[in-house]
Amino acid sequence: MGNFIADEKLENLRKYKYSGVDKSILSKYVLNPFWTWFVTLWPTWIAPNTITALGLGLVVFNLSTLFYYDPQYLTERDGATGPPKWVYFTWGLGLFWYQAFDAIDGKQARRTGMAGPLGQMFDHGCDSLNTTFECILSCRALNVGRSWWTVAAEIAALANFYLSTWEEFHTGTLYLGIFNGPVEGIILLCVMYTVTGIYGTSFWDKKFLAITHLDRLIARYYPELLYHIGNPGLNDAFFIFGAVQATFNIVLSYRNVYRARKAQKKYVLSPIGRFLPFLITTGFHVAWLSGSGPLSGKPHQAYILRSDLFLPFLLFWGFEFAHQVGRMILAHVTHQKFPYWDWSWVLVSVAAIDANAGFLFGSQPLIQRSPKACAIFMGVSIAYSLGAYARFCTLVIQDITNFLGIACFTVRKRDPVTGDWITSQELDSKRA
Repeated sequence: MGNFIADEKLENLRKYKYSGVDKSILSKYVLNPFWTWFVTLWPTWIAPNTITALGLGLVVFNLSTLFYYDPQYLTERDGATGPPKWVYFTWGLGLFWYQAFDAIDGKQARRTGMAGPLGQMFDHGCDSLNTTFECILSCRALNVGRSWWTVAAEIAALANFYLSTWEEFHTGTLYLGIFNGPVEGIILLCVMYTVTGIYGTSFWDKKFLAITHLDRLIARYYPELLYHIGNPGLNDAFFIFGAVQATFNIVLSYRNVYRARKAQKKYVLSPIGRFLPFLITTGFHVAWLSGSGPLSGKPHQAYILRSDLFLPFLLFWGFEFAHQVGRMILAHVTHQKFPYWDWSWVLVSVAAIDANAGFLFGSQPLIQRSPKACAIFMGVSIAYSLGAYARFCTLVIQDITNFLGIACFTVRKRDPVTGDWITSQELDSKRA
């Protein structure tokens, strides 16, 4: 009997079959040959989920160096003295090897006979956490720190991941385009970390048009254009490029969903409504972030954004998002209804209303009345979101491993006759 997944839905786990399309040229001709060789270095007694977890551990280590050297999440222009340049090289290496570990877990699963929905769930869970972690690290490397650029980057990164999961839910296939986040996006971040390690974070404040000498060209032929576009920094250009890429992904994803729904003779517009949970929760998070909180007498101060609570806030947001998309991918592999509602909405909506009490009601917040109260509430919020996600992961792993008779972090399966846990190879030889 399932603790989290209904018994009748557990049966659908046996029907699950992974489907993926990767059109990346970089992946096909450069990275995939490397990954195919790299997986052969791993013994077959190491479980694929263990490899995935080790990869995430590298990113968590990178995040810990940020907390050690710059827990306030400041930029150099704000008075920060760290992290030292060598740290950015470790961030690039950690992300590169995270990508490699993430790429070979499926290959290891096929080598060991452990492929299935559990690996899909575990892989997506680690990727969803990494999305926020890398957003935090990359915005620090780009020297934007506590700014709305970081918030915009978080929204764009989460939207891309949500969109990919939303697309897979409706089509049954994970599509990776010619330029996609898990391949080219990660390599681009690795290059960015390397550049930061060489030149420092202030490099990204240099003007894009001046660095590329486009300002001279534009001034010569279209001088009025300079007045309208200004001269954005390299970090600004980086984010603008990300926004363009995200827009492109939205169009391609809906095209794939449209074609799949039309082939299934289902409504082609109804999937759009399933993007609402992301939009609503994002709105609540931004409202909470932009609220004056204990500075209710000074509207539009965005207290959390300008305080030491900004970094914890991003982690809270990331844990909530991982829970949200985790439930979506679980609904996909078990053929359940789309998970519109989540109780975490209550916490973030209350926090948003309370933080904006001065603007909405002309009164002091009930909960976030002082900086200390805000810090306590943020701590409670992080503990709740992390605990809720950890509980979700634990219960889902227990349900899937018990029902399918497979282990999560070891290469073992349960013998259906004796009930003993034996290696996957031993069970396969018995069946043969």
